[in-house]
Amino acid sequence: MPDPPPSLDPVQLGAYFALIEVTSLLRHAVEQQLREAGDLSYVQFQLLARLGDAPTGSHRMTDLADGVVYSRSALTYQAGLLEKAGLVTRAQAEDDERGTTVTITDAGRERLARVFPGHIEIVQQLLFEPLSGADVKALAALLEPVRDHMRAIPPRSAAPRRRRHAS
Repeated sequence: MPDPPPSLDPVQLGAYFALIEVTSLLRHAVEQQLREAGDLSYVQFQLLARLGDAPTGSHRMTDLADGVVYSRSALTYQAGLLEKAGLVTRAQAEDDERGTTVTITDAGRERLARVFPGHIEIVQQLLFEPLSGADVKALAALLEPVRDHMRAIPPRSAAPRRRRHAS
């Protein structure tokens, strides 16, 4: 007789669904605010924020894709839109002729400065307002090891590419 399929107990299932719903509701509100305040998608905001936090204002495209958990091809498209808008520049990586480096421009920094106050307000209002300071610390303590566990899996860019076989 085959083993029964794996399942989640009711508490695990409830926690999973609550996390997914909270994430979806928060992301929807954040995306709406970013569009209205800065004509940015969520991914574009993530890219600009990561570049804005970097000491040099630059990152390799592969590192950005791994950091924002986005495919390289989709990220290339988003970086192209940001470049057309004058918010980033792209250039061949100095240490790898196949690599691309993305750098935030002054206009990109200005756009970030424009959207950040509303972004912080949404996150504060929706995520942190109903929680006490101790709850926020507990939430961070719970999520950090889960994130670290998931990040321990090699990033997509490190995974070997699948070859399509002719059938």
